[in-house]
Amino acid sequence: MGSMGGAGVADEKPHAVCLPFPAQGHITPMFNVAKLLHARGFHVTFVNSEYNHARLVRTRGAAALAGFPGFRFDTIPDGMPAIDDYDDDITQDIPKLCKSTTETCLEPFRRLLSEINSSASAEGHPPVTCVISDVIMGFSMDAAKELGLPYVQLSTASAVSYLAYHHYNLLIDRGIFPLKGTHAYVKLLTDGYLNTPVEDVPGLRSMRLRDFPSFIHSTDPEEFMVGYAIKETARTASASAVIINSFADLEGQEVDAMETLLGLPKVYMLGPLPLVAAPQSTAISGLSLWKEQEECLQWLHDKDPGSVVYVNFGSIVVMTSEQLVEFAWGLANSGREFIWIIRRDLVKGDAAVLPPEFLAMTAERGFMASWCPQQEVLNHPTVGAFLTHSGWNSALESICAGVPVLSWPFFADQQTNCRYQCNEWGVGMEIDSNVQRDVVSVLIMELMEGEKGKAMRKRAEEWREKAVMAAEPDGSAHRNFDELVRDVLLAKH
Repeated sequence: MGSMGGAGVADEKPHAVCLPFPAQGHITPMFNVAKLLHARGFHVTFVNSEYNHARLVRTRGAAALAGFPGFRFDTIPDGMPAIDDYDDDITQDIPKLCKSTTETCLEPFRRLLSEINSSASAEGHPPVTCVISDVIMGFSMDAAKELGLPYVQLSTASAVSYLAYHHYNLLIDRGIFPLKGTHAYVKLLTDGYLNTPVEDVPGLRSMRLRDFPSFIHSTDPEEFMVGYAIKETARTASASAVIINSFADLEGQEVDAMETLLGLPKVYMLGPLPLVAAPQSTAISGLSLWKEQEECLQWLHDKDPGSVVYVNFGSIVVMTSEQLVEFAWGLANSGREFIWIIRRDLVKGDAAVLPPEFLAMTAERGFMASWCPQQEVLNHPTVGAFLTHSGWNSALESICAGVPVLSWPFFADQQTNCRYQCNEWGVGMEIDSNVQRDVVSVLIMELMEGEKGKAMRKRAEEWREKAVMAAEPDGSAHRNFDELVRDVLLAKH
């Protein structure tokens, strides 16, 4: 038939199935990629876990998730035991979720692809032509390859942390992992041992043991997440292509190192996705698992430029009540105005309760919310500093907004991002994991008004300009996206 019915014929449209790992920090960048594909004329099926789909329906409303022309939502089970109170917005245990998706999700995903294809003509959508999967949903490669489809992986982490995970093998070969010690494990992690430099790590600069993703800080040779990271990063080499949420000025050398390690002709830098995807308007702007409180933006309006500290530890971090209280008094004693995002599940096994004296003392200058539209808050001219866990989305969004950071990395790749923010990119200072109020308040004041803070703000502004350039219509991200579509997603077998 060739081109006889024109572009309106369903089977002429490419159809991408997008499969994020079921956590907020992975859903957000994948949804941005999905928006770019949709704007390019792809039919898109976006696959959430049933648990997260239910949460999204609660925060966005069922209508938003009914889909819109050329874009539909679907689900697969994540294999996790049900959480008793479905009304609780609880982030699932990440290592357990990693294990569960790896072991249980291939069959449901296979079934889903088959159902999409068999219902194509009846429902008027095209059959699947490619799969875009999160790097850590690598089981899906089998399903895509069985159908002979291009299979692209999205690395939602930074290139530096991808390399750091990939080099877990190197730490094993050198006898660094598992951690050894005759003294107690806690002492092993606190007596400076983690500051040991690790030399000659291909693609990475000035790394210490503590700067590798935190799963390696274990004395257990069978640590599940270490084996998992090695397996998932190795599998990437078999993908048709890899895309990463970063840009060349920031991580060009690290992406070159990824290409060499994986033996891939090109790792496609499509970042920074928050800026690149922003102009693509769709019927639904974002997929937040929590209800965003827009009042944050109202509260910022009458503040002075650069005067507010924005505090958000992301979607997964949990802390102790003691740590929460130390952060609270650190903020109070800094004398600064602040917005603090406190999720309901921020404190381990407990409700996040702040001291009444703190609330009384900061009533005039603090605003607390359970979630907010982060990129808009960071872009607000009144925000001068970001107290963060250094998850990759937050790290990039702060760069896109030109806001320097105080970093308190919690786990996984956050340690690696923090190291680069503070040491290589010059936009941040680190807070020790043993958080103390005096240190917090001193660092906030240094970042807001000290000489170091001035230098970091200047550096953050330079990075912002480079990020904006990468995201321009004729910038590197769009050129890379064009190549990806032409050479991989639409390449005829």
